[in-house]
Amino acid sequence: MIRPRRSLLFMPGSNARALEKARILPADGIILDLEDSVAPDAKATARDQIAQALAAGGFGKREVLVRVNSLDSPWWKDDIAMAGKARPDGILVPKIFGVEDFVTVGRSLRDVGADPSIKVWAMIETARSVLHADELAAASPDLDMRLAGFVFGPNDISRETRIRMLPGRAAMIPMITHCILATRAHGLEILDGPYSDFSNVDGFALECAQARDLGFDGKTLIHPGQIVACNAIFTPREEEVARARKIIAAFERPENAARGAIQLDGQMVERLHAEMAARTIAIATAIAAMGS
Repeated sequence: MIRPRRSLLFMPGSNARALEKARILPADGIILDLEDSVAPDAKATARDQIAQALAAGGFGKREVLVRVNSLDSPWWKDDIAMAGKARPDGILVPKIFGVEDFVTVGRSLRDVGADPSIKVWAMIETARSVLHADELAAASPDLDMRLAGFVFGPNDISRETRIRMLPGRAAMIPMITHCILATRAHGLEILDGPYSDFSNVDGFALECAQARDLGFDGKTLIHPGQIVACNAIFTPREEEVARARKIIAAFERPENAARGAIQLDGQMVERLHAEMAARTIAIATAIAAMGS
C-alpha cells in the first residue's frame, strides 16, 4: 500500500518539548534530528532523548526517521548504533557522496543487529551526489543498502555550488528533475527540501505546488505551521479523485476491456491514464486512512 509522505517535519532531538509535541502534529512523518539543528555539545543528549522517545512510542501512523550526522563527523557511528537499536522506520543520512557511503551505513546497521525493516534515506545535497544520482538510486535493489528514497537538499547545494536560492528555483530545476528521474527509474521515493522562510506563507505555498508538479512525493518542513498547507497541496483534489474514478470505471466496462484507448468526455484517454488514475485513488485512500 502507498504510504503518504506529503509532509515530514524536522524536530531537533535536543528539544524534549519538541519530541513530545511530535506525537500530536498532523504531519505524515517526523524526522528526529541529530544533525543541523543540534549543537555539537548537545549531540549526546539529543541521541539519548531520541532513543527514549522511540522507546516510548506514541507516534501513531506517522513515519518516524532519525537524521544522523554525516559520515565525516565524529558522531555518526554512535547515531547509527542508537537508531539501529531504537527501530525507527528509517534513518536519513546527510551529505551522501557515493555508493560506498551506503555500504558503510548498511554494514554499520548490520553490525548492531538492526531490524531489516529500518530503511535508509539519502540526502542529495552535494554537487557530487546530484551528478551521481542515477548511480546512487541504482544501488536500491541491493537489500543490504536498505535504500528507500532521496531527500533533495537545496540549501547545502546552494552553499556548495553558489547557485542562489531565488523564488521559483529556476536555476535548480535541472538538478531537481535529474534527481527525480533517477528515483523514478529505480522505483524510489523523493522528498523536496525545506522552505526556510517559514513566515512567508505565500512563498511556501508556491514552492509546495511547484514541488508537487515537479513530481516530488512530499516536502520536508522546518516549522509546524507549515504542515496543514503542505498536506493540503499534496492531497489530490476532490475533482481529481472523481475524474480518476471515472476513468477507471470507463475502462472496466465490458465494451472497453480490450481497448488501449477510449473517448471520455470529448478527450482521448489511454491505459496509461488509467494507471495514473489508480495511483491517484490509492494515495487519496491512504491519506484518508491517516485521518488527515
